[in-house]
Amino acid sequence: MKPVLVFDWNGTLLDDAYALLETTNAILDRFGRAAIDMKTFREHCDVPLSLLYRSLGLSQDEVATVDRDGSAIFHDAYEPLADKADLREGARRVLELARQEGASSVIVSNHIVDPLRSQLRRLGINDYIDDVLAFESRTTQYKSVSKGERLRLYMQKNNFKPASTFIIGDMPVETDIARNLGLISISITGGFVSESRLRAAHPDYTINNHHELLPILRSHGFFGMHKS
Repeated sequence: MKPVLVFDWNGTLLDDAYALLETTNAILDRFGRAAIDMKTFREHCDVPLSLLYRSLGLSQDEVATVDRDGSAIFHDAYEPLADKADLREGARRVLELARQEGASSVIVSNHIVDPLRSQLRRLGINDYIDDVLAFESRTTQYKSVSKGERLRLYMQKNNFKPASTFIIGDMPVETDIARNLGLISISITGGFVSESRLRAAHPDYTINNHHELLPILRSHGFFGMHKS
């Protein structure tokens, strides 16, 4: 049985926490609010991002303004910053090894498929990713099937076994999905939320970079022939 590696994208494979912080500060500035630092951002970040904005003091009407027009305010600020972001440490190596081992690598994300695929091509890892499960467009973002349900249906369709499926993410939501679907949960620090919030969700494992993923996979009997 080959493992299935399910990666979140933003903050997990893509090192874009500062891009999202800058975007958030641009939105706060638009409504006359003070900028926040990374520590504050990681304490408040949540999805959908409207929860983040509300927790930072924006009114319901202000959040509605951000959400209007398919979140153009957000995407117009975020995408140019994301275009400069690199992969998280060790991510490319893990994806290369997964391909060598015949494992499946899948991305499940709250982002949008086309810009995500564009980033995969920019970073030269499109061929390492078997599928991208994400929202179809700006207008459906956070309004259609949830990440967990999207993944459940995909696993059912492809007959993936929960016991050999690992989900790697930088937010508590991935741990919740793992618990609901019976997967092995791995939280990675240095993304969108603080380590204390990650650990409070009680993932099976916590790592600081993708190099640390390899010993975990080996301990489950996978990736045994390669040395990191």
